[in-house]
This record gives sequence, C-alpha cells and structure tokens, in this order.
Amino acid sequence: MSDATWFVGIDFQRVFGDPSSPWRAPAYAAAASSARRLAAAYAGRTVLTRFVAPTEPQGAWEPYYEEFPWALVGDADPLYELTDEVSDLTATVVSAPTFGKWDVLRPVVGDHPHLVVAGVATDCCVISTVLAAADAGASVTVVTDACAGSDDANHSKALDLMALYRPLVRLATTDEVLAEAT
Repeated sequence: MSDATWFVGIDFQRVFGDPSSPWRAPAYAAAASSARRLAAAYAGRTVLTRFVAPTEPQGAWEPYYEEFPWALVGDADPLYELTDEVSDLTATVVSAPTFGKWDVLRPVVGDHPHLVVAGVATDCCVISTVLAAADAGASVTVVTDACAGSDDANHSKALDLMALYRPLVRLATTDEVLAEAT
C-alpha cells in the first residue's frame, strides 16, 4: 500500500515508560497520550513497533548487552510489553532487535509511504527509524510532542538533527497533524 499515510508509534513499551526502568523516557506519558490521539485519526493505518533483545547478541550488540544485561530477556518478557496507553489500540505490531524499525515497517506500509511518527526515545529508536525511512524514500512527519527523549536536552538535539533532513523529514505538533488529517 505505497503512497498512503500511516501512523507509526515507536516503542511505547514498559521498558521506556515505567518510572523504575533505567531506560525510562521522562516525557513518556505525554508522548503516549498524544500517540493515542494520533492513532485514532489513522484507523486501519496504524503500526506500533517494539524493541526486543536479540536471542544472541552479535557484533557491537555484545558489549551493548554487557552494559545492559538486565535487558537481555525474551521478547515475551513484561519489560518489552506495550504499555496500557497503547496496548488496546487497533494496530499492526512489529518487533525488531534493532533501534531502527524501517526494515520491519516497510513490508507493512510499502515502499514510499508518508509516515506520521511518534515514539521513544527520540534520540535513539525514533531518529534511527526516521532517517532510514527518509533515506529509502518515505516522507516523514515527526510529531514533536508525541515523542520523548532520554531527557529533554537529547530530545531537542534529536529533533534539531532530524529537521536538517527537510524536506524529507518535517516536524509538527499533534494539533498540527490532526488539523491536516481532517
């Protein structure tokens, strides 16, 4: 279904939303709330992604998981569940053991879609997905207030970097995107 507009919610999971998680994104709750509003506007064209640990880390992932051994659990572990804010949405759910999710999104959304992207963390999985998608020819709108970074400063830096990719990548607020969707 190329050339369609899709809402993509990146990694709205317990590992990023739980206040006790070392990977918690401080603005998670606000981003997830905005993501719910966006998903409603893209009924039938919503994809949620999940970051999961690989079965056996290889290459640069080996030292990564040596630093974060608590995260090396199976993808059915509650750590990697979608949070209550999004778990009841009608959506296609795809998982990958990589920060970027374009490889698992492309078979669902097609080769040249328009993606409306929200998620966590802006400075990790969001930016990795957005830049790969844009590089592959997708047009991307990053919904700034529906993303949460590892902290506010890193969120801003990631948005600034993605803004450099105009016109392939555009930044907008939830209200701006919803106004355009109607």
